[in-house]
Parts: sequence; structure tokens; C-alpha cells
Amino acid sequence: MPPTPPAIGYAAMLEQFHPTEALALSAYAEQRGFSGIMAADRFQPWVPRQGEASFVWNVLGALGQTTTGDLGTGMTVPTFRWHPAMVAQASATLSAMYPGRHWLGVGSGEAIDEHITGTYWPETAERINRMFEAVEVINKLFSASIAGRDVKHSGQYFTLESARLWTMPETAPEILVATSGPVTAKRAGRTVDGIIVDGAPIDKIASLLSRFDDGVREAGRKAGTKVLRLHLSWAPTHEEAMTNAITEWPNGGMRFPRSDIRSPFEFEQLARLVRQEDFEGRMLVSEDPDAHRALIQRYLDLGFDRVYLHNVGRNQREWIDVFARDVLPRLVR
Repeated sequence: MPPTPPAIGYAAMLEQFHPTEALALSAYAEQRGFSGIMAADRFQPWVPRQGEASFVWNVLGALGQTTTGDLGTGMTVPTFRWHPAMVAQASATLSAMYPGRHWLGVGSGEAIDEHITGTYWPETAERINRMFEAVEVINKLFSASIAGRDVKHSGQYFTLESARLWTMPETAPEILVATSGPVTAKRAGRTVDGIIVDGAPIDKIASLLSRFDDGVREAGRKAGTKVLRLHLSWAPTHEEAMTNAITEWPNGGMRFPRSDIRSPFEFEQLARLVRQEDFEGRMLVSEDPDAHRALIQRYLDLGFDRVYLHNVGRNQREWIDVFARDVLPRLVR
């Protein structure tokens, strides 16, 4: 039997594209062979030049009508702007509308999105603990609602009075946790259905997946789903690809923490420190489709179940066409 083609999806970057354009690009990517869509829950762009920040749940709902693949939040934060009950309701509704297509990706958050309600912005350890308690609340709501009963929660960070989700799919969506640290990765393996990793050096990602698998084994759980969002910069020339990286996605070259930055304008000032060499080993900038194919294949060989690609430039259709012709058909699992 021929090998099963890998699941290579399209990352719809709502911080870069107007929602109607994001819908059109996502549908076009699917037509050209990409499978599934990932979109993150952002309240602001990273830098003003990116220019957008539409509401992810509206966009995912519309994408359900214009595409046929999976619909994932990569990621939403059920701890500051959102009470976890509201995220559970949004996720359950999307799953009820599009059975079997939605997975819920959650993260511990960035101040640039979460500080807007004026709540205290805690240290990393507390943010992670809040995230896992939020996942507990969401799981309680999913389980109780499928069983047709109410549920309560009284924890360190969240309270839920007797409630259920009245619109609920027959099967709850998978919950995946976004992580960049080994302790969180192992904890995710013990408690949720999968892990989401943003593009990072191969050796670091291999370590994260190993710790996640350790957690899965310790808890006696089934193998979890492994998802990667991979940022890259492709253009017809190296100069154009590098210009796109520096101007559109300086995030990819930042070698310092960013979770406490509160404003796109503040982020823009820090982004001016990014130089071409800062992308080395962090985000591939290349005009060669085969270089991108080789890197994507290395990540697939680590064991990822799904990879969502984000080309940082505005040249989306051109990039989709090139990768659909020269990259996707040559990838294997």
C-alpha cells in the first residue's frame, strides 16, 4: 500500500489578514491540497504593520461553511479574557455545527492579548496552573453535558455554579495544550488529548515531544495528538523572503521573552532589534522550496500528526501554489 500522505494544514493568520481574506485564502489552500485550518484567538496583532485581529470564533464558524477539513484553535486562552465556561460553550457549539472537525487548542496566554481587561498579569507558573485548572473546568462541562447533567467547580482560580452546556456534540472535541517547556509538556501528556508546539529548533521540539510521551505513559493514556504550527518565509528570491520575515514577522527572530509585552507599538520598538542572522535556527527563510520540504519532513519524522504552515509574507496565493506543486506531494509520514 502507498504511504498515507501527511496532514499539512494552513495556518490562517488573523493578525495579518482581514477575516474575509482569511476565509478566501483558507478555502484556496484547501483546494490546492492543504488539509485543515488552524487559527489563533488574538485580540491584537504583534506589530501594527500586521494590521488585523478578528474574532476567531466567528471566523472558524464561517470556515466551517467554506472548507471541509478540521478547524482548530491554535490557541485560545481560557483564563483571563475568557472564563473557561465561555470557551467550553464556544468550542461545543462549533463541534455541534461541524461534527468531528473541531479541536480545541488552549494556551497560557500572552499579555499583549490578555491584559486588556485590567486583571493582574501573573508569573509563568501561575499562568500555567490557571490554564490546567481551566482545562479541568472545560472537561467537566463537556463530560457532564454529554451525560445530561449539571456540574459545579470550586477551585483556586475559577468557580462554576451548577451549569451544563445545552448545545453539545455527541463526542467532545479534543483538547490540546500549547507548550514551549518540558514540565508543561509532561503535564499535558498526563491530562489532555494532545500537544501544540510552535516552530522551534528541532532538538528542543524533540525534547518536548519526549516529555509529552512520558506523561502519556505515566497516566496510562492513549497516545496523544501532536500538532505543530511552523512559521516560515518563502518568496521567489532570498532577499524578498528575508524582507518579509523582518517586516511582517519579526517574532520569528526574537531571542528574548515576549509574554509580558502589552502593546503592538511596544513590540514594534523591540522588533527593530531583530537582524537577519537572528532567524538562523529559529525560522527558515529561503527561496528554495526543497529546503522547506526537507525541514517540514524532519518535523514529520519526529512524530507530528498534523503540521500547519504559516508563510509570513503577504504572497499567500503564490506561496500556496508553489508548495502545492513542489512541497506537499513530496512529504511522507
